[in-house]
Formats: sequence, C-alpha cells, structure tokens
Amino acid sequence: MEPPTFAANKSKFHSDCDFSMDDPDVVEIMASNCKNPTSTSRKRKKSKVVPLDVIEIDEDDESTGVIIIDENVSPGNKGKDKLTGHSNNRKSAKSQKKEASTSCSFPGQPSHTTNSEEDKDEVLKKYRSFKRFDTVGDYSDHHYAYEGSKSNQPARNWAKAIQQEWKILENDLPDTIFVRVYEERMDLLRAVIVGAAGTPYHDGLFFFDFKFSSTYPSVPPKVHYHSGGLRLNPNLYDCGKVCLSLLNTWEGRKEEKWTPRKSTVLQVLLSIQALVLNAKPFFNEPGYASMAGGVTGEKMARDYNESTYILSCRTMLYTLNKPPKHFEEFVAGHFRDRAEAILVACKAYMDGAQVGCLVEGGVQDLDEGDKSCSANFKMQVGTIVGNLVPAFIKNGSKDCGKFLPQTNNNKSIAYTTMPTAYALQPAYPLPPAYALPTAYAFW
Repeated sequence: MEPPTFAANKSKFHSDCDFSMDDPDVVEIMASNCKNPTSTSRKRKKSKVVPLDVIEIDEDDESTGVIIIDENVSPGNKGKDKLTGHSNNRKSAKSQKKEASTSCSFPGQPSHTTNSEEDKDEVLKKYRSFKRFDTVGDYSDHHYAYEGSKSNQPARNWAKAIQQEWKILENDLPDTIFVRVYEERMDLLRAVIVGAAGTPYHDGLFFFDFKFSSTYPSVPPKVHYHSGGLRLNPNLYDCGKVCLSLLNTWEGRKEEKWTPRKSTVLQVLLSIQALVLNAKPFFNEPGYASMAGGVTGEKMARDYNESTYILSCRTMLYTLNKPPKHFEEFVAGHFRDRAEAILVACKAYMDGAQVGCLVEGGVQDLDEGDKSCSANFKMQVGTIVGNLVPAFIKNGSKDCGKFLPQTNNNKSIAYTTMPTAYALQPAYPLPPAYALPTAYAFW
C-alpha cells in the first residue's frame, strides 16, 4: 500500500483513496477534558446480566471447511458461570445476587486472571509490566520509516519540541494508551489505543504511526492508522488516513485545528479515543449527524455498530497474526487476558444484546425500546467466534473451546473458511466510501 502524501496546503489531504468532503468533523479536545473518555451520556433504562453460556448454533446451519478442535467439551457445564463486573450504580437485590458469582472483568477493572495463574504465566507477567511509554530501537516496520533520514539534522527547536511531547506522554498517558518512540528516529512514534467498554470497539487494539515533519510544531504530525484494509469508522480510512480536525485533515473551525506550541500528540490520541472510537460512530459523519436521536438515525446507528463490531473482531485477528514491532508482548498478553471477556460478549450478542451494551455491571440495554440485534448479525458473530477461538487458543488462552458450536458428538468445531450464508454484509445501504466487500477472508 502506498503511503498517503500531504500537499503543502494543510486544509486538503491527497492520497490514493477516494475522499469525500462529507468526511467527519472531529473537534480538538484538551487533555484535561479527557479524564474518562469511555463515559457516555446515554441514560440506562433497563439492564440484565447475561450468563456465560456455551454458544449454540442451530443444527441446520451449514458450515464449510471445519476442523475438530476439542473433544472434551461437556454440555453439562452450560450456564454455570456468569458474566461479571463491578458497578457503583444502584441495583436490585436480584441483580446483585446474579452478579455475585461473576468471573469476567471489563476494561478498567481487575483482570479475571488469578494471581496464581499470573505467577506461572510469563506472557501475562510481561503484559502487566508493559510500560505505557518507552524508547525502542528498530523502526523498520514503521509506516513512515523511509520518509526522511536519520542523517537529516533538523533545527534545534524541533528536537526540543519533540522532547517536550515525550515528557507529556510519559507523565500523562491514560491506562488505555501505550506509546513507543525511537532512539535513532526522533521523528517517529507509534501508539496503541485500547477500545473502550460501551462501544463497538471494546477490547480491540488500534495502532497508529506518527511522523513529525521538519517544520513541526508549526504543522501537526502525520498519522497513519493500521487498518489491515478494513474501514471500521467514518474517520479511519482503509488506506490508513485519519480524518481529524486537530490533524488538519478536515476543514474544521480555527479553534478545532492544530495550534502550534499549544496542541499536542496526547490531545490527538485522546481525541481519537474519545471522539472517533465512540459509542455511535455512525454519527461521526456530518451527513448523518443531524439524524441523531431520530428513530431512523438510531436504527441506522445500531446497524452500523453491528457491522463495525465484526470488523473490530477481524482487526483483532489481523493484529494477533501480525503484531507491530515492540508491541508483540502487549498484544499477546492483552488477548490472553481478555479472550474470555470477548467471547462472553459475542455470546451475549448472539443472544440478542445490542453492540456496545457492555458496561461495568454486566450486559445492559442502554436505551428503552431498543430492539434485539439483527438475525444476520447473530449469524456473523457465530462465524467470527469460530475464527476467534482457535486464534485465542493458539495465543495461549484457556477454556475457550466451550464457546465453539458443538457437533452431535459433543465435539467443538471451528471454521477455517466462512460459510456462504454468513458472508458479511452491511445491515443497511452504505455510502460508496463505506461499501463493504461481498465476503471476507479471515486471517
């Protein structure tokens, strides 16, 4: 994939992608306003805790290209474990009783992995000790590795500005953003953002490569998203473009755009986390923003979330298969730690829960009157589970086989190819820029 190039005029962005002026407008936010980027203002009307159960697929569902994974899964254990979490919200005695036996955690909460297990697991040890900010050497897989040269000597104030960025990141990064900078290339930076609970991006990992030009900080850094060829957000193009007013890649108001010696990389990262990877990304597109709150708009937003979650799961598979350099241990540890929570969420979605309804207390319907997720989405989730489970098992996660569909002989199966009936399709007509392929190949 050819890297996108920037024209001298900062108000326009040129690349090999077909960009529309209907691109989303995401405003600049200050770091002080992002203490809790995972919060949502939607009122919770009703809730139910969904038990951890074995995912079942109807006997008449067709499957192609299957392999036997585990012959020791017993259906007698179904329903014994519960989905868990901690919450400060007031709950009924019945609800509290259900949550008392929970075993899984959500982002921002203690892991479900016990201390004794962690003591024996070197992968989890390294994951727990992974620094939020650090300096590394090899930059060979960085998107901008071959733009510029380490032999170029920029102005002294350029290096001072970047060192100031490093200091801010080292001191102020939240728990869900991790950054690596390079000893021999001060102009490069890599970051990963953990998808927040309550969004269709929960538990996902989203990587971004930054480059500081020789005129930084007069101009914002270039930013490339590791998309894996997937378009899972109106602001994040499949070619890697990040559409953000703060990066001058969208014609926002003056106060929303990059301000030299005031705007920071931390603000960019927090903006992506809080305003791009949000609970209802469908409304990031200005053409649809006015539909927020309406019956049609909210229905389209829910449909978009369903398609987005499948793409987020595919991004998990892509990332597990090809983790970026210097984040291999983090990727392995994250998905070993979060595998069960991800599969529990998939089970809840197959049971009808809406995408993005995972919160601290369990699985909740956030809006009164919302309907169950679509039948097509449930089938897609069943298929993606058949791909996630083998990947998680290969990564070292335990007890994942119970989430696989069962054969008549109580044998677990996993899809090596996608059944034709489950080919991923958008739940509603998308604009040309968002059109999805007829079918996907899983990594």
